[in-house]
Amino acid sequence: MTVMAPLAERVLRGEQSAVARALTQVERRAPGTDALLAPLHRAAGRAHVIGVTGPPGSGKSTLVSAMAAEYRGAGRTVGIIAVDPSSVFTGGAILGDRIRMSALAGDPGVFIRSLATRGALGGLARAALDAVTVLDAAGRDVVVLETVGVGQAEVDVVSGAQSVAVVSVPGLGDGVQAIKAGLLEIADVHVVNKSDREGADRTAAELCEMLRLGKRRPGQWNVPIERTAADRGDGVRALIDRFDEHLRWMERVGERERRTRRAAATRIRWAAEELIRDRLRPGTGAFDAAVDEVAAKRDDPASAARRLIGQL
Repeated sequence: MTVMAPLAERVLRGEQSAVARALTQVERRAPGTDALLAPLHRAAGRAHVIGVTGPPGSGKSTLVSAMAAEYRGAGRTVGIIAVDPSSVFTGGAILGDRIRMSALAGDPGVFIRSLATRGALGGLARAALDAVTVLDAAGRDVVVLETVGVGQAEVDVVSGAQSVAVVSVPGLGDGVQAIKAGLLEIADVHVVNKSDREGADRTAAELCEMLRLGKRRPGQWNVPIERTAADRGDGVRALIDRFDEHLRWMERVGERERRTRRAAATRIRWAAEELIRDRLRPGTGAFDAAVDEVAAKRDDPASAARRLIGQL
């Protein structure tokens, strides 16, 4: 019988300091991380995981902060994973989101953590999904995963979220930014933020037209468009209601289970890739021998890779 690590036990009790330590360990991939996550994974699965994505400047952090305040007003606890750009000097998160969410500081029902992308594609640090597990296992009712908003590969957010909000904003000069970034298909809710600005009606109308032209399967979720002015809290309550409605729909039609399986598949694949990278690196005998063979044209890269993987 496996003995659970003391840190995992404290996380399951919801201790803030233990959650902070676990998230640090997860982000650094410190020794013992896999053993820490194993019991937390088995205890997780209760939280509603919401992804918030969209282009830079759309007000995602302000919106997430307003959402957290609304959830707290309803008595629900919240965890926030904000994926920030990495510092070019230290590799750490720049922490802009933490600064913009400072109004939530001191509320024990809200836990905010910034993670650095560290070069991960799609604006989603690989540690982010493990961080979601930590907050879920710690008993948070809602976990919000906010991405950095880098554009084309942003669809990675769907790997870890059950409900996805794509945020657009009028006045950025590109019409509906979600279309340009390839995000239209992943949205469960479209949010036109800063809707008090000129051009909000046009942005909403363009989104509505794109959704109308899209192909829908029978019984598919009808993607709504919500307008918010997050800095004033306008429309946030209605947005929360939409997320709750989407959660009920997923549970009714089995979509939540399908998305859980999708996240599991992604995490298994990422874990396998990490294990392979650790085993196949310069300095190991088999790898260096394969490099010699390929460099001397006695073998080709694909064949060498297949042989090395078969030897693992």
